[in-house]
Amino acid sequence: MSTLSRRNLILGSAAILPLAACAGGIGSDAGQRIDSRVDSAVAFMYDNIPGTRELTSDAEGVLIMPLITEAGFGFGGGYGRGALRINGATVDYYSSASATFGLQIGAQQYAHALFFMTEESLRDFRYSSGWVVGADIEYAVNRQGANLGTDTTSLLSPVIGVVFGQAGLIAGATLEGQRYSRILP
Repeated sequence: MSTLSRRNLILGSAAILPLAACAGGIGSDAGQRIDSRVDSAVAFMYDNIPGTRELTSDAEGVLIMPLITEAGFGFGGGYGRGALRINGATVDYYSSASATFGLQIGAQQYAHALFFMTEESLRDFRYSSGWVVGADIEYAVNRQGANLGTDTTSLLSPVIGVVFGQAGLIAGATLEGQRYSRILP
C-alpha cells in the first residue's frame, strides 16, 4: 500500500469515527431529540419546498432524516438519524449510513425525506433487515419558486426522495447507496 493511499485510508477512517459515535444510550432522550429535529426539518421543508405538504398527504409514510453529515478525503462516509412517520406520527427511528471512495474532499450536511407512495414500498422498507437506496428511487427537485418538479412517471414511483437544506463544501448530495437501519433511540 502506498503512502498516499494509506494516508487517505487513515484520514477517511478518521472522518467516519465521529459520525459513528452519534448513538444514544439507554434511558437517554434521543427519541425526543430526533423527533424535535424531524419537526424542524418538516417545517423547513414545507416552508421552502412547495408541493411537499401535498406529497406528504398522498404518501403512505415519510422517512425524514433531518441531518445527514458527510465527510471525506478520498475515502468518506455519512451518518444521520431520523424518524418514519405515518399519518404524522412517529412509528420507528432509523439511522442512515453510507461509505464512499473516489475523488472527494470536504464535508457537507443536508436533510432528506423519502416518501413511500405505496403500501408495498412502505412494507418493504419497514420489514427489511437493512434497506438500501438504489436506482429505483425517483427524485423530486425544487425549481426556484415553483412546485416540486415531478411528472407522471415520478408520481407513480413507489419511493420519491427530496434532498433539502444543503450546506457544505462537497458539491451535490445524493441518496444513492444510503443504507437505512431501524434503531432504538
